[in-house]
Amino acid sequence: MGVRVTMWVGFIAYGSAVAQVDFSRDIRPLLSDRCFMCHGPDATHRQAGLRFDIADGGLGKPEVQREVLRRIADTGADRMPPADSGKTSLTAREIGLVKTWVADGAKYRPFWSFVPPVLPTTGDSIDAFIRAKLQKEGLKPSPEAPRSLLIRRVSLDLTGVPPTLQELEAFEKDTSPKAWEKVVDRLLASPRYGERMAFRWMEAARYGDSNGYQTDGPREMWRWRDWVIDAFNGNMPWSQFTLEQIAGDLLPNATREQKIATGFNRNHRTTGEGGIIDEEYRVEYVADRTQTTATIWMGLTLGCARCHDHKYDPLTQKDFYRLYAYFNQIPKEKGFTWNHGPEEPLVKAPTPAQEKKLSELDASVVAARKAVEALDSKQAAGQSKWERKPGLKDWTVTEGLVFRSSWVKSTRPEVVGPFGKAWQFDGSDGTEANGDSAEFNYLQPFTFSAWIKPEKEDGAILTRLDDYIESQGHGMYLLKGKVRIHVTQRFTDLGLRLETAEAVKLNQWQHVTVTYDGKRWASGVKIYVDGKLQPVKVLFDQNTEPFQKKGTPVRIGFGGGLRFHGAIGDARIYKRALASDEVAALAEPAADKRAKLGFAFLEKKAPKDVKRALANLKAAQLEREKFYDSIPTVMVMSDGAKRDTFLLKRGAYDAPGDPVSAGVPAILPQVALPQVLGNNDRLALARWLVDRQNPLTARVTVNRFWQSLFGTGIVKTVDDFGAQGEWPSHPELLDWLAVRFMDSNWDVKAIQKLMVMSATYRQASVVTPELLEKDPDNRLLARGPRMRLGPERIRDQALAVAGLLVEKMGGPSVKPYQPAGLWQELSGNNGYVQAKGDDLYRRSLYTYWKRTIPHPFMVNFDSPNREQCAVFENRTNSPLQALDLMNEITFTEASRKLAERMILEGGSTAAARLDYGYKLILARVPSAKQREVLLRTLANFEAVYAADPVAAGKLIHEGEAQPKDSIPPAQLAAYTGVASLMLNLDEAVTKE
Repeated sequence: MGVRVTMWVGFIAYGSAVAQVDFSRDIRPLLSDRCFMCHGPDATHRQAGLRFDIADGGLGKPEVQREVLRRIADTGADRMPPADSGKTSLTAREIGLVKTWVADGAKYRPFWSFVPPVLPTTGDSIDAFIRAKLQKEGLKPSPEAPRSLLIRRVSLDLTGVPPTLQELEAFEKDTSPKAWEKVVDRLLASPRYGERMAFRWMEAARYGDSNGYQTDGPREMWRWRDWVIDAFNGNMPWSQFTLEQIAGDLLPNATREQKIATGFNRNHRTTGEGGIIDEEYRVEYVADRTQTTATIWMGLTLGCARCHDHKYDPLTQKDFYRLYAYFNQIPKEKGFTWNHGPEEPLVKAPTPAQEKKLSELDASVVAARKAVEALDSKQAAGQSKWERKPGLKDWTVTEGLVFRSSWVKSTRPEVVGPFGKAWQFDGSDGTEANGDSAEFNYLQPFTFSAWIKPEKEDGAILTRLDDYIESQGHGMYLLKGKVRIHVTQRFTDLGLRLETAEAVKLNQWQHVTVTYDGKRWASGVKIYVDGKLQPVKVLFDQNTEPFQKKGTPVRIGFGGGLRFHGAIGDARIYKRALASDEVAALAEPAADKRAKLGFAFLEKKAPKDVKRALANLKAAQLEREKFYDSIPTVMVMSDGAKRDTFLLKRGAYDAPGDPVSAGVPAILPQVALPQVLGNNDRLALARWLVDRQNPLTARVTVNRFWQSLFGTGIVKTVDDFGAQGEWPSHPELLDWLAVRFMDSNWDVKAIQKLMVMSATYRQASVVTPELLEKDPDNRLLARGPRMRLGPERIRDQALAVAGLLVEKMGGPSVKPYQPAGLWQELSGNNGYVQAKGDDLYRRSLYTYWKRTIPHPFMVNFDSPNREQCAVFENRTNSPLQALDLMNEITFTEASRKLAERMILEGGSTAAARLDYGYKLILARVPSAKQREVLLRTLANFEAVYAADPVAAGKLIHEGEAQPKDSIPPAQLAAYTGVASLMLNLDEAVTKE
């Protein structure tokens, strides 16, 4: 963990004299930054037996105090911290603080964030706390911002898009005392609110549409994203929001939506790279879930205790693995995962529209089945009559049959089998059948079946494999007498291998069948002996690549380096997974053809109305199955049989130490857990997180809400409420908000409304010389928030004012414009297939997120890559950002569509049109000086494009949206240039 230099001095008194030294505010941050590395919680690195993070660690002794005071003032070899520690000596002011603290009795206080918040006795509103501190610093709050600025500010904050002109006009005309509250309530009720809130949560939850790591294949998790949007729009209490995402699957009678919510803890990266150690990466996934939970709900850097005790906070390595145990119980979780889709456990997650469609298809299947059943007597009578006819052939199941051994000519010795002739094999060779009719990849279903009379326990029955051990392809074998199926791409790490629990009998005819549903997991494989489903043992379940074996013939009696001893008859391959009744029919000896003849009668000789009814049933079932397969899935949490958890020495997967039971950090209250400690119960953990005695969750959460509205949290280090984190700028306000949040039943909209209704939020953001000198970072909040917008709001604003933004909510992620060739260049992956039509203009939270190569515009404007949890909002300024705004095709196209709006909607004069466009973006008209600049710029562009119609035509045809034919190209190009300038204004990309 890198040492974060804590800017604690800035909050002592903002330049004024310190009236009283406070241990938590003034001394602990100093000790943490300069001393804890060698004299802190980590016992393995503690020097001289001194521990300065607790009262009885040595600093309470007079002799130690004297020595410490001497050495922190020393400038020679005895100085502390030592010269080679990389830490600076204490300043005279800091030394004075320590001396004052020691003189006052060197009293320790519990670390502030580990003590449950209580309602302060002073202050009863946000403004009261803010103004009390301003008064202490000799400052006054700024006046309220103009209404046009306010509605743009709050619209961008709560919905992520600017107000429409109609919304602006309505607010400016509303003279009622509740005018502002009506605006706030309208925005909180808008569906766009959920989208705005979801974007930041997706960053914290490390949501992506790809798996990450080198191969970075696609995954399908967007239904979890849609759940988040719905939860925010429905104002789900934060406590319930927490319960469902941490442990929704464990709630009583858990609904599908509650299971989908647990996708939160499956959003981490996964890898299918060849050669990895499975357990090493499984441990990484569990550690990621642990660290993410600690960051989001506790605001702790618990990941620093994964390999050793925390250097600065009272968090032990055991604490890390106790929390880790809650997330270590996913059944059959693997480190080596599927590169091209989701990994179990998962659930089908239909949208409401799909749910309705599925119900309709189910009803169609039921109706079709009833129609067939109504003709049962007619079918039975017809079959009975048909069976009495002489000369019946050997009918059988033929649908999907692509290979049958009877189709192959061979001089091999023959014997009589249960179903006609069979071939005898002596273990020296086998029979090949050329052709590609039985070729299919690992994502296609198939069936292998044959009659066998084995004389030895090992041998290949039916294969499409090269003839050497561990070769690629498909194969059905006997190994130690057990029926085994191999689906192999790379024997060591890519494929499926299963075998029956029991061996077949030697020197006796038996029918063996293997079916595979094409869905890549071992759970989709079934093995039958004599038509009966067999218990199986899964030997390998890593079918993570869509591989197809080509050019290798079907082989009977050999393949994969094995030879068969005995007889094989009626070997078959189907390009579908046969149903159990079909397998049973194949397994009937020739003497009992009733089931086979039933299939044959229905297929060949049934009356037309019976055939029609069966065809309708089959079509209904097929349509339902096809539609069901198209329904998205979501990876979810699920607990299996208890998996033991160990403290991992140095954090290494292969160095287990002492066993640990599930629990939470010992420094924190153990409420709500006593009855389940050690039982790995995620639901208990979730309830503990939102228990009122938990000192962190409410504080950490309201602090992030504050950051989203004011630009900086009350605790600036939103991801670190520990000793290396920053002291709160307004501690009492933070606790007051936390208590109010809990008292409101964790009402998210209510706490945000409280913040934006405050006079503090509504202040003008103008910086005076006095404020710049005394409070350059606006931590005292003597002025309103002003900050650059994030990439999603910049892009969505441009689309909105251009009239391009598509309001459709939810659904699969989309791929808007981005520079060509990025995916191939950086990941060697499949090319980026750009969206068409409406999908180009969806809100930015729906943009496909490929972790190794996120959309370049989003990254350029400081979006995290979502490989790990990110809750701190970064903001930088660079020339690349201006180049993006001027040249990125989304903004070029948006500029042109905004230009069309200015020309067609803005009035008849250039000044009126420019005012109109300016107001669409900034909710105000330009000043006279600004208007003059815009008019002059427009005139310059008009001259340029009048002289160069080719350039004008090229500019106005950027993007897929077609230009308006009614506007002359040169005029449209000129206004497009001015619109681009407007969208690139500092004020346009800033929340004022």
